[in-house]
Amino acid sequence: MIWVLVGLLAAAAMLPLAITVLRPARARGRAETDLALYRAQLAELDREREAGRMDGAAHAAARIEVQRRILSVPAVAEDGPAAPRGGRGTAAFLAAGLFLLPAAAIGFYLMRGIPEMPSVPHDERRQQAEAEERLLASLRERIAALPAGSEPARQGHLLLGNAERNRGRIEQAIEAWTIALSIRFEPELAGDLAELEIERGDPAAASALLARALGSAPGEPRLRFLAGLAEARAGRPANARSTWQALLADAPRDAPWRPVVERQLQALP
Repeated sequence: MIWVLVGLLAAAAMLPLAITVLRPARARGRAETDLALYRAQLAELDREREAGRMDGAAHAAARIEVQRRILSVPAVAEDGPAAPRGGRGTAAFLAAGLFLLPAAAIGFYLMRGIPEMPSVPHDERRQQAEAEERLLASLRERIAALPAGSEPARQGHLLLGNAERNRGRIEQAIEAWTIALSIRFEPELAGDLAELEIERGDPAAASALLARALGSAPGEPRLRFLAGLAEARAGRPANARSTWQALLADAPRDAPWRPVVERQLQALP
């Protein structure tokens, strides 16, 4: 009985893929696909917030990250349509694969699987976290041994900031990236650092970084969007509105990030 249930669950998991494979083909470029995914992520974040499974700070930080990715997507027109799907033979082959793959996976698991294996215990997870911390400590030691202000030191601080950000340690990431930016200024890194400052709740620091970054790259949409976001978080909705309206006025009509900016404008008081 248990394997019948496993088979049904596998079929249910493969059902969305089956629908995608068997429905009529429609040209879709990579950029359009990326945008659809990111917009679905924004909707999911809003549902999580409404259901009470995310607090306001986590929800805002996650939305900023997804919006940053939307702003980085190239224009759909430049991406071009994807190649059309194959004919009936290809669809039949893929449809058969939808059923053969779960069957093969179940068969392989019956031969080699270990169903009685327990989940990873807390001690192992703690040991993994300690190992990661030792690696970061080693990275810090190597950075300290490099000549201050050198390009290798800058690269080391960039790596350290990335690692700290991925672990959710915003303060440490800001510290590392601030040092890297002081060695050599880059508008893109200044934008990344400004995002962290907004996430930390310091829009004034973010605005200062963005002002300098926009001096080097005045037309960069992501920097202009973040500048408006910093103004909104600082309690200056009029400034945010003018910044985003100017961004939309300069943007092409088919800019993939236009809906993101328009929603932010609508949310202003």
